[in-house]
Amino acid sequence: MKILYIGGTGEVSYGCIQAGLKLGHQTSVYNRGTSGVPLPKGAAHIQGDLADESKYQSVAGQKWDAVCQFRSFCLDQCERDIRAFAGNVGQFVFISTAMVYQRPPAKLPITESSARDNPYSPEYAQKKIAIEDRLMELHRSGKMPVTVVRPSHTIRTRLPGNFINDDDIAWRMLHGKPVIVHGDGSSLWALTRTEDFGRAFAKLLGNPKALGEAFHITTDEVHPWDAIYREMAAALGAPEPKLVHVASDTLVRYEPKWAGALLGDKTWSCVFDNTKVRQAAGGRWKCRHDLRETLAMSAKHALQRQKNFSPDAEMQTLVDRIIEEQSRLGVGAAEVPLI
Repeated sequence: MKILYIGGTGEVSYGCIQAGLKLGHQTSVYNRGTSGVPLPKGAAHIQGDLADESKYQSVAGQKWDAVCQFRSFCLDQCERDIRAFAGNVGQFVFISTAMVYQRPPAKLPITESSARDNPYSPEYAQKKIAIEDRLMELHRSGKMPVTVVRPSHTIRTRLPGNFINDDDIAWRMLHGKPVIVHGDGSSLWALTRTEDFGRAFAKLLGNPKALGEAFHITTDEVHPWDAIYREMAAALGAPEPKLVHVASDTLVRYEPKWAGALLGDKTWSCVFDNTKVRQAAGGRWKCRHDLRETLAMSAKHALQRQKNFSPDAEMQTLVDRIIEEQSRLGVGAAEVPLI
């Protein structure tokens, strides 16, 4: 099949390209070529900016069996895709997000038919919902075959962050500084390795069972955040981490911009039922990488970044302040061991 990826060098897309190439897909990637990340061997690069509509239209006119759109975040960008690809593609695959699902979830596990409603993420999840609705409307009208894919937390070179950058968390761990974990550290989370995601994703391309459907793709393995951060520290070769539990609502009072990452996503346990994608992918797909392997593979990249990493001083000061203030609650100042 002749496949076009819009994007292609991110945490999610890279594994999809690799998996498609292994299936024999004739793969091209449209992006600016400025990320510094080399494409997988066998993928052709088409250099271009999404804002260059004439170039975009000319690429679309080459007729594609599937177009995988990883870089659409608002309705204006969606309409640009419709102008370009309606009538020129056998399948338009929109990469949405599992953040579209209701927060907090009404029940677990989450299925593709679970309610979509995330008031805590107006600039990301709600705009993805609007794009999903617009594209499915187009599919139902027969103007463009559409598939929606909803990644959750998929990683390749990054480590799991929460409300602050993963490299800042790694820096704290490597320097023996305490790390904030939202809530009591017991909420459940799924970390999916990009290669595992990609193997399922590639099986949806050119697949009649995928047309007009939405799928999330995640590992079936879930862990509490405390366990994730202990395993992350071990992968980095850092000391046993000092974990400080702070309620998400409290953290958002300290810094309101953290609401999207916490209340809109990571505060709540998220367990996904992957039956639908497994059946569409042939019934045998499952993730091959466990938590330890997933984090170890990303830790190699994180340690390389740490060699030239400068932590966000303002944010680190705020984190230290939160830890000190929260640790003092209910105890005397002399009893506070963390700072």
